[in-house]
Amino acid sequence: MTESIARVCARRPWPTITIWLALVVLAALFAARFLDGALTTDAYALAANVESEKAERLLEDRLRGPEPVTEFVIVQSDVWTVDDPAFRQEVETVFAEVTSLGDGVVATAQNYYQTADATLVSADRSTTIIPVVLTGELKEAEGNVGQLFEIVEDADRDQDFRVLLGGVASISHDTNELAERDLRQGESIGVPVALIILVLLFGTVVAALAPMVLAIVAIIIAIGVVAAIGQAFQLVFFVQMMITMIGLAVGIDYSLFVVSRFREELSRGLSPFDAVVRAGATAGRTVLFSGVTVVIALLGMLIVPASFFQSVATGAIVVVVIAMIATLTLLPAALTLMGSRVNRLPVPRIGRRASIKSPARDAEGFWGSMTRIATRFPIVSVLVVAVPMIIASAFYFQINTGLNGVDTFPEDARTREAFFVLEDKFSFGLLSPVEVVIEGDINDPGVQEGIDRLEAALAESPSFPFPPADPVVNPAGDLALLTVALHGEPRSHEAVAVVNELRNRIIPDAFAGAPAEVYVGGVTANSADLFDIVDRYTPIVLGLVLGLSFVILLMVFRSIVIAVKAVIMNLLSVGCTYGLLVLVFQKGVADALPFFRHAEVIDAWIPLFLFSILFGLSMDYHVFLLSRIRERYDQTGDNNHAVEYGLRSTAGLITGAALIMVVVFSGFASGKTINNQQVGFGLAVAIFLDATLVRSVLVPASMELLGRLNWYLPSFLSWLPTLKVEVDEPQAAAAPSHGDDA
Repeated sequence: MTESIARVCARRPWPTITIWLALVVLAALFAARFLDGALTTDAYALAANVESEKAERLLEDRLRGPEPVTEFVIVQSDVWTVDDPAFRQEVETVFAEVTSLGDGVVATAQNYYQTADATLVSADRSTTIIPVVLTGELKEAEGNVGQLFEIVEDADRDQDFRVLLGGVASISHDTNELAERDLRQGESIGVPVALIILVLLFGTVVAALAPMVLAIVAIIIAIGVVAAIGQAFQLVFFVQMMITMIGLAVGIDYSLFVVSRFREELSRGLSPFDAVVRAGATAGRTVLFSGVTVVIALLGMLIVPASFFQSVATGAIVVVVIAMIATLTLLPAALTLMGSRVNRLPVPRIGRRASIKSPARDAEGFWGSMTRIATRFPIVSVLVVAVPMIIASAFYFQINTGLNGVDTFPEDARTREAFFVLEDKFSFGLLSPVEVVIEGDINDPGVQEGIDRLEAALAESPSFPFPPADPVVNPAGDLALLTVALHGEPRSHEAVAVVNELRNRIIPDAFAGAPAEVYVGGVTANSADLFDIVDRYTPIVLGLVLGLSFVILLMVFRSIVIAVKAVIMNLLSVGCTYGLLVLVFQKGVADALPFFRHAEVIDAWIPLFLFSILFGLSMDYHVFLLSRIRERYDQTGDNNHAVEYGLRSTAGLITGAALIMVVVFSGFASGKTINNQQVGFGLAVAIFLDATLVRSVLVPASMELLGRLNWYLPSFLSWLPTLKVEVDEPQAAAAPSHGDDA
């Protein structure tokens, strides 16, 4: 199929390229117009049947409508107190500027001097807060909160006062800014370094530019597709970074296989048309299999009922599919037109000895030597590599998953300082209180007694710094809302533990026998539900991905041993990556490393996300290597020779492609936000481990130990169809055809 596709596109290069250019333009225009409305900062929306979502839906439908977006302007002084005229003047000046924004931005606002509400003043009377309810829902509030930032930053210039802003919209605003900054930094590092590596691999500038252009095309179109999908289902804003990161990695990776094979066929004397067709028949099949494998691994995340997982999986799947299709269609058309010009602009000292070599040329090279060492001392080789990786993997069992919040923002983030002031002087939980929703006849004596008992329990508990607000009852009298603030960052483990106690003990005790259903909502309850979903769906996703991968490997290699071993080795790479994440971020190794910062937790979504991404990407290299080994074994029946040939014949491509992925992911790991650092680091480390230690040592050593047993297939599985990735190599270069003149 890939050969036929390459043939068609090579015969009609200009129409093919024109179609892709039109898609790029349309996607760019569509994204510019609609992308903003397709994305949301509500990263942890869950399925409708989850308790926190039920609570939110009840409140929206029967009490208050969409949740109001509240910001807190903080005014603090080390010189004055709220009782001093200078402090009052500062507060009233800031308040007047805030309210002057009009009801298009500010719905309501109040300050201590209007209401004499003691809860708006800290115990030492050095700090006051101005609650500001912004107009509209979160999306509109995010767009308007920048005007509040301007007022606050202008007022903060007074040396006697510190003026800060904190709230859902301002934190979302900062989150977006940090994500965009990390995206730009990742691109600024990954793109130029990847281009340098491509030049080193190919030895010519033109050949190096082709994979980069294809990756950019795939990214632009994928963003346009996501903008279209987001009109029906809003996607989390992180999807844009995911598309860029994965698009650069796989787009360059896939096209690297095809371009290198095309140049190899040209060097054998084939015409550009025949070289393109041959590259499509060989490298194109590898790309197709790789893309399908990655998509299968990513499909597992789509079944997790959380918007973040579904958004990330959607973006990654879209860009992988587009990169794969572009490699199979756009690249053959472009290479046909370029022909031998693909070797133009050679780099001095590099152009004549490009790093990607044929198996024969590399027989005495580094990878040939590595294979011989690993196969000569297989037991020692396995122990030297596997034991440290297993030890590192053991640290995974000390992983502390959670959600890094505003308290882990970079120090220059404006809302980070507001968090610490609010937590120190009041409670940061004021921004995101726990919402207890009582559904039933609120006037029923049993329900009233339950509410009274609950209020008393909350007032007595040290976990809640303030007594709960008076219940708010809807006009129908069948729904009530009780809000109470918690200490600390609302998504922290400590806050989640309090909500779990509230759900599992306090509320059941208070409403025992009462004719009411009670739900707990709010940010902390949402986090508790997310943790529960991740715990529940992780084994399901792992089982699905591992099972499908095992079946595919079984059909590709017709060996139960190879399939089992490949799955184990990929799990070892992922497990080692998990352990290194714990060591670097949780155990404090990050303090000694540039860029990285210590974190108390690994974001709860990261392990499952890394597993899905890494299993697909690492299986790509593993299958490519083992396919060459299997092909040679079928030809010669010599296991040792097949292993050595397979390793050195794939060494240049796999090393180059893996190195590019490591560079791209490392660029994003250099960002300022903790979750981007963790994701980029995890991806870079796993690809590095898989393409070096696993491929160069564990694979040849284990295959030497197992010998002919590598290819064992039980007789009861002989009915399985054969899914062949590699095609047979031609014995001699075919005579050039004139298809390119068609």
